[in-house]
Amino acid sequence: MSKTAQLKLDDKDYVLPVIVGTEGEKAIDTRTLRATSGYIAYDQGYGNTGSCESSITYLDGENGVLRHRGYPIEQLAMHSNFVETAYLVIYGELPTVAQRRAFSDRLRQNAAIEPQMQAIFQGYPKDAPPMAMLSSMVASLAAHYPQLATNDFEKDLQNFDLAAGMAISKIRTIGAMIYRYQRGLAYIPPKDIPFCDNLLHMMFSELYQDYVAVPEVARALNTLLLLHADHEQNCSTSTVRMVGSSAANLFTSLSAGICALSGPLHGGANTAVMHMLQSIHDEHDDGTRFIAAAKSGTKSNRLMGFGHPVYRNFDPRAKIIGKACDEVLQKLGINDPLLEIAKNLEQAALKDDYFISRKLYPNVDFYSGIIMRALGVPVNMFTVIFAIGRSPGWIANWREVAANPKGRIYRPRQVYSGPVKRDYVPLAQRG
Repeated sequence: MSKTAQLKLDDKDYVLPVIVGTEGEKAIDTRTLRATSGYIAYDQGYGNTGSCESSITYLDGENGVLRHRGYPIEQLAMHSNFVETAYLVIYGELPTVAQRRAFSDRLRQNAAIEPQMQAIFQGYPKDAPPMAMLSSMVASLAAHYPQLATNDFEKDLQNFDLAAGMAISKIRTIGAMIYRYQRGLAYIPPKDIPFCDNLLHMMFSELYQDYVAVPEVARALNTLLLLHADHEQNCSTSTVRMVGSSAANLFTSLSAGICALSGPLHGGANTAVMHMLQSIHDEHDDGTRFIAAAKSGTKSNRLMGFGHPVYRNFDPRAKIIGKACDEVLQKLGINDPLLEIAKNLEQAALKDDYFISRKLYPNVDFYSGIIMRALGVPVNMFTVIFAIGRSPGWIANWREVAANPKGRIYRPRQVYSGPVKRDYVPLAQRG
């Protein structure tokens, strides 16, 4: 017999179903509560509200567990790569050889940006926010490829494979174009090379000399993108689902997700890490004084890249990306004072009882900021790289919404706290 919950309101009992997920997560189903009792469940910011059932990602913050379609993130980072993990996240299974080849072909064949879309860039100021450029360019895909963006779930799902491959590939190319446009550099078209090597090529090549990434650099970027492929119902992913629930097409929904990610409280964490390191450096500190001040409580509000709002233990992604960070720094032999400060902070956090007792371990944002700086990615482009990595998760979540025959448009309720009814006062009587 299914479990139920009992709620007593105004001396009346209401029986509510209990939903149990495959990993044992429990939820009280309150969908009928308003209709039967007149009450709604209030949860500001949806921090304790399940908005959907999803089979994409399982996250257990208490125990530091992250799995995509059942596969532990540690195994994917060790044995897979970003493109294969993107396929897994979107389609639910690891690809066969033929499926992997077809998916890679779609990415390769749809990587270039047509001249009409290139012309859009000329309308942006050189110092336009990169995420604003990315969002508007991705939204424009719906105008350039209307056959893939009909705003009709049935039709859009028929063309989903092409639209998904196009989105992942073109978001990467647009990101590289934004980097070059802001520096007055010409567009470098994609080549028939691996996904991450291609991104580095399109960003850093010269007109007459291709950038060839050393294996450790391409591998570090690949790891960074893979670790960001999906992360359950965060702000941007929930936004994609919210917009998609209106039957909005994939490109429009992705654009909305990019807008959500652009907010500093969501996608700006690794940027905040670099600003923190720069601030420490500007104070002629190697991190020692900062650590002492943070432990005393005077600078705790500036301790960026440590701890995580979801993980109550070590962020499992941080362990993986920390190793990749060490490898790329060692290979490149970069002498960067900010990176030295970062290493000092990392060592303190991993050894000092103050940090250990509070579980303030370096998180994925701490290491991703360091890696991107080492690769030569400017701080204002960090969130764009994040968006490239997160695109498979957004696409997979849009697909779940579009393919749900019992789906409904998302429409949260509210508790009104404004004025009660009052009569209109003509302007002449208002003084």
